[in-house]
Amino acid sequence: MIRDIENIELQFLTPSDYQELKNAMIEAYSNMPNSYWGEKQIKSLIKKFPEGQVVIKVNNQLAGCALSIMVEYDKFDEHHTYKEITGNYSFSTHSDEGDVLYGIDVFIKSEFRGLRLGRRLYDYRKELCERLNLRGIAFGGRIPNYHKHAEEISPKEYIEKVKRKEINDPVLNFQISNDFHPSKILKGYLEGDEASNEFAVLLEWDNIFYQKKIRKAATQKKNVRLGLIQWQMRPYKNLKELMQQAEYFIDSVSAYRSDFALFPEFFNAPLMAANNHLPESEAIRELAKHTANIVQKFSELAIAYNINVITGSMPEMRNDLLYNVGYVCKRDGTTERYEKLHITPDEAKIWGMQGGNQIKTFDTDCGKIGVLICYDSEFPELSRLLADEGMDILVVPFLTDTQNGYSRVRHCAQARAIENECYVAIVGSVGNLPAVHNMDIQFAQSMVFTPCDFSFPANGIKGEATTNTEMILITDVDIDLLRELNQFGSVKNLRDRRKDLFELKKR
Repeated sequence: MIRDIENIELQFLTPSDYQELKNAMIEAYSNMPNSYWGEKQIKSLIKKFPEGQVVIKVNNQLAGCALSIMVEYDKFDEHHTYKEITGNYSFSTHSDEGDVLYGIDVFIKSEFRGLRLGRRLYDYRKELCERLNLRGIAFGGRIPNYHKHAEEISPKEYIEKVKRKEINDPVLNFQISNDFHPSKILKGYLEGDEASNEFAVLLEWDNIFYQKKIRKAATQKKNVRLGLIQWQMRPYKNLKELMQQAEYFIDSVSAYRSDFALFPEFFNAPLMAANNHLPESEAIRELAKHTANIVQKFSELAIAYNINVITGSMPEMRNDLLYNVGYVCKRDGTTERYEKLHITPDEAKIWGMQGGNQIKTFDTDCGKIGVLICYDSEFPELSRLLADEGMDILVVPFLTDTQNGYSRVRHCAQARAIENECYVAIVGSVGNLPAVHNMDIQFAQSMVFTPCDFSFPANGIKGEATTNTEMILITDVDIDLLRELNQFGSVKNLRDRRKDLFELKKR
């Protein structure tokens, strides 16, 4: 039969197709008498929503059809019937303001089954749903084999057995394989459907690209440009000179229309040189006195250069305790604070630093981001908690003195990208500070990691700076690719977790 096929074409349904459509429906629903749409109904459907009505033609012969309407889904009871959803078969329920594409009918003629033509119809519906920015697709799926098992098992048990491949239901199997998930059982859904005992399965498909309509001009960006600043540790006379260098880099990355400027951990450490005569624990507390001014200046620069600034990290005193903290300075003028949770043995021993206790994601105009400072990236539970909050981009400001320390951060950060289906940007400092105790040498290669799947680089590296060289790294990341990965990836790390065996939660 395949050898005889000269042309397969997806077309919009037209009134001239009606007689062929009627004959095809009579054949497809032979066990349900008079189960075909009238000509006036089809013409009305085409007039209301022409894009929603398509046919598959093989050698110019109608082989299958898919009919649909748009509905304001929340107006309907979750246990609705086919009659209710179609407005007593008049399609008066269709609304141009609808937010869900509701499938009214779909079938393939018997002689054309096995060619996967049904998949083309479902794919068209998904593409239409995405193009119209609808929440998703829904329809009541018949279970025509259920009557064979109705005396032994309930509809719910039937569906579970189909999912476990204990019962073969080609219709339901096909829908599940096309990413539709059973939502609930609809009783009395379609009058006269004796084969299904008038039961149906409400099947739904979620549009991962759906964006709720907003009334303000600002939108959330999906293609995000990261500007990583691989900072050179060098002597500075004072805070003003250090911030001039910081502004130079912010100016540079904003000139490339970056959405974020990312700084490393303890980028302001050169200012400790003025207090090198003091014990290390006192010198870093002197450095902490600059933090409030630096945050204020970064906030001003974020506004002036229209860029979100991740300030790396700085020492900060709170209630007489020393913390390693950073700030998200947004281009809308707001600022938010993050803390290093896991202090290294060196930080605790030499400086008397404390670990923070706050972990959260931050909402930005480019999606949700998370920040973990250096050593924190080596604890996978932290990034998983952020991923559960919807994190798209994880930023890891770090400072490492040896290649060993760098390798720990680098490899753990790349693992976090795979585990949590997110982008991870690590940004560090290079150069030497011979005049600053405990901060004398640095080793870094700033990088941007991705998950490892077909839509991403095969090695999971989107961009990388030159090792131990002062420079900026500009890298673009596509948030929509993460949504696709979550739904259609070769593996689904987040969705496949065995939550029946374990859970992870904040205290």
